[in-house]
Amino acid sequence: MSLFGLFERRSVENPATPLTSASLAPLLGGGVPLESGEVVTETNSLRMPAVWRAVAVVANVSAALPLHVYTAGTKDRATVELLENPHPELTRFELWRLVYVHRLLWGNAYLQKVRNRAGTVVQLWPVRPDRVQVDREQPSAGNPGGKVFWVQTEDGPRVRLTSKEILHLPALGYDGVTGCSPIRAAAQGIGLGIGAERSAARLYGSGNMISGVLQTEQRLQPDQAAALKASWRAKMGGSGAAHDVAILDSGASFQPVAMPYRDSQFLESRQFQVTEVSRMFGVPPFLLMSTEKSTSWGTGLEQQAQGFVTWDLSPTWLTPTEQRVTKELLPASQYAKYALQGLLRGDSEARAIFYRAMRDVGAFSANDIRSLEDMPPITDGTGDTYLQPMAMAPLGSDPTAPTTKEGSDAEDD
Repeated sequence: MSLFGLFERRSVENPATPLTSASLAPLLGGGVPLESGEVVTETNSLRMPAVWRAVAVVANVSAALPLHVYTAGTKDRATVELLENPHPELTRFELWRLVYVHRLLWGNAYLQKVRNRAGTVVQLWPVRPDRVQVDREQPSAGNPGGKVFWVQTEDGPRVRLTSKEILHLPALGYDGVTGCSPIRAAAQGIGLGIGAERSAARLYGSGNMISGVLQTEQRLQPDQAAALKASWRAKMGGSGAAHDVAILDSGASFQPVAMPYRDSQFLESRQFQVTEVSRMFGVPPFLLMSTEKSTSWGTGLEQQAQGFVTWDLSPTWLTPTEQRVTKELLPASQYAKYALQGLLRGDSEARAIFYRAMRDVGAFSANDIRSLEDMPPITDGTGDTYLQPMAMAPLGSDPTAPTTKEGSDAEDD
């Protein structure tokens, strides 16, 4: 049974919570107003579509990848029940997606290690990062690493735990204790993006985006103005009025109103914030549905996607998870490794050329290729045969000729 539950949070109404500014700050969002006038926190930052998309891309792709366990030396696959079914309610994908969301927003993810009576870890329970404070103490026999986790419980008091009870997965940081929150680091840019969204909504909601103005040479009474407006709508409303000619009486004229978006660089500033979010999370702009400055098809996007896996997704998020799981959840004879073949393989033509080349030089067997293509192996024994190229022989020789001395003597006779 978990000590903390899953989504429990401290409450402002909790009598055990002291009414001080320091304690209420994280409860009320944990942020301070920025120059943009917005308060940016880990949770409300998801109101910016670019942040939501970036977090969703990294978390969903990372959680969907198979996390295999191999035996050191032999590289044989092993099955670990803890990684196959880590939580009694959440699926494996749901648990790891939540872990990556915590790391993307707070820069840290915490999992409680639930052990059985034999001391074996049998379950992993996520703990919200905003309820955990990490500290250092003098290393001891009970806590060799010296890392201490102070976890706020539901009933008020904090609980002191160590790495024996908590699996800590930090993101990029600078002190070796915790990771930095990307949201806090990019708070100014995200606040500017949220402020731009709010300004656009206020612009439309205030009626400043009217289509035009009907002008007359005389002052109209309210009922006359309403009648003129209704007449204009009746004449110009609907698709049937397209390219029609409007006739206005009483000296009325129509003056269209256009918002000078380009003069105020409104759209450009909003697009720039998408680029900033893309840069902060290391997600290519086209994965944030921003394709204005890139091709929307072909090998260009394929190369960008592979670059995303190679330079950002794997070293920034996947490799730290592999090593932390190996270090704290597996015995010394095993290690964890994500299967990235599905993300890194190209189109069918490129894969066919690569597989043929590797098969021709004897590097891949048929079962090796089938494994990379997520196909079942050939079980009659022929699928594990490695072929030796026979064309790589000295010029003028016959690779099929016998190589024994008797064969050579027979040829001399």
